[in-house]
Amino acid sequence: MTAHGSAPEPPIADTSTAQQREADAGTPVVDTANAWLDDGVNRCARCGSTEIQLRVSTGHLVCLFCRHEWTEAHIEPLVAGEGSLRDLTGTVIASGATDLVADDGMLTMKCSGCGAEVVVNTAEATSSRCHWCRHLLTVNEQVPNGAVPDAVLPFSVTRDQAVEHIKLFAQKRRTFAHRRFVKEFTPGNVVGVYLPYMVVDSNASGDVHGVGEVETRQYTRGTGDNKRTVYDADVHRVERHVDLTVDDLTLESSTERAHMNAFVNTNNVINTILPFDTKNAVQWNASYLVGYTSERRDADVAALVPELEDQLLSIVRSQVQSSVKTYDRGVRWEGERLEVHGTRWVSMYLPVWLYSYYHDEGGTPMVHYIAVNGRTGETMGSVPVSQWRLVTAALVTGTVLESIVIAMLGLW
Repeated sequence: MTAHGSAPEPPIADTSTAQQREADAGTPVVDTANAWLDDGVNRCARCGSTEIQLRVSTGHLVCLFCRHEWTEAHIEPLVAGEGSLRDLTGTVIASGATDLVADDGMLTMKCSGCGAEVVVNTAEATSSRCHWCRHLLTVNEQVPNGAVPDAVLPFSVTRDQAVEHIKLFAQKRRTFAHRRFVKEFTPGNVVGVYLPYMVVDSNASGDVHGVGEVETRQYTRGTGDNKRTVYDADVHRVERHVDLTVDDLTLESSTERAHMNAFVNTNNVINTILPFDTKNAVQWNASYLVGYTSERRDADVAALVPELEDQLLSIVRSQVQSSVKTYDRGVRWEGERLEVHGTRWVSMYLPVWLYSYYHDEGGTPMVHYIAVNGRTGETMGSVPVSQWRLVTAALVTGTVLESIVIAMLGLW
């Protein structure tokens, strides 16, 4: 059920510039703004309270006063409509994914409870409490600085469940973990965070061409130490064409998270806990973020197009593999081409439980992460290892294997 509240006075800030600019440029923009929240005050439809937060066990918002529960509408029907992905042409952008506008991130909101003006720094938070009447004001208007996405996928894995997942992950790696990490490991410090992603639908075609070889004969030439095996093969020209549609491909829209420098951190673990059930994402409501942290999107659609095309080409290569198995000596691809007929972009917050550990070994700092998918519980991460334990294990294993081989050869 989608609840609707009254419509008090709107925020003071002007937030239409980015959407207007996209529209002026001829790019279709799907308006995903949650209209009934544009006053910045999230009220319970039953009692009017603004004390609202996510109940993880149900995925619903719950009023902390009257216990009324509800959820926002799913974003998928609003953005995709009834059309098929095969019919998707051009670039369609949801209003929360429009180009970012450089600003200081400060938004002034008028409290509908008492009329006071409250400033929210959208670079750090999407809500603030009125210092006079204690109403909670949330940024629901789609501010063109990336602070407000089109949709949010609520947590369904509780904090206690995430802690258990992290404990189990670390326990399995305890043998070779650094002793300092084992001593300082405090899984209770896990933090729930909403990370910004672009969720993309695409209609595309790909072509690859190259040469494939089919072995016709195998024989030996030479004698003694000069013997060598010779292979004869027929060489064929190979071309393949693939038409594909991609539904809900997720791309990181935080340049800091997309920058995977394995020498200073292990944030690449985030991509290993994909996928998310993005079909269950709901229309934006800042109350879903109460009690969690979040990061702001800082990448526009244009900046993410190369990454999208790279992933589409990977799919094309994967799709043709089953059709070239007859070339038993393999296929060497020499060229590829991708034509993107249409894309649809939606900005979305996805839920992740995150445990981080700062480790400094010999003056080389490294931040290790253990991440838990906030929907499926899938867990991946890294822990600092003890080098001498690894070396000792390798030596012991090598010695044992060598003894077995010697015994099997009858040399003992």
